Amino acid sequence: MNTVEVTIVREKYRIKGEASPEQIEKAAALLDEMMRSILAGNPSLPLHQVAVLAALNLANDYLTLKEEYESLVKMLP
Repeated sequence: MNTVEVTIVREKYRIKGEASPEQIEKAAALLDEMMRSILAGNPSLPLHQVAVLAALNLANDYLTLKEEYESLVKMLP
């Protein structure tokens, strides 16, 4: 189990997980970037709403990639 301290929108979090420290840091950086982008366009939004919007964006990206992957797998012989 790895433990990594990351910062997401000026808040520090201690993350424990089985992923490598580098992977945890990359995921945190992606979330931080996405949340900051949402905040830039909507500076009055509460942070919890920014987090939900970021989660929805990430879920949408995941579902899109999953559908593309499944489509590619079907093309294989």
